Amino acid sequence: MYIKSTTIINPTGLHARPAGAFVKEAAKFKSVITVKNVTAISKFVSAKSISLLMTLGLSKGTVIEISAEGEDEISAVDSLIAFVDGGLGEV
Repeated sequence: MYIKSTTIINPTGLHARPAGAFVKEAAKFKSVITVKNVTAISKFVSAKSISLLMTLGLSKGTVIEISAEGEDEISAVDSLIAFVDGGLGEV
């Protein structure tokens, strides 16, 4: 298992459009990928489910953990962290 943390920088947080882009990016990997809202101390949810991702309430400034387990876990987490740090295509 490989885990990293980052902070949501999007001014409007992870609303439907960037959440959809995040899920699409996560779907490129074979590993089981999960996301957790560290700020609100949530449970981990699947990064490949937009409905579960939206339940985390990820607003600007929220700290998240992205974890993956599987054959491409390192590249999956590093890619998703870079995607979030890059503003999910919005910033």
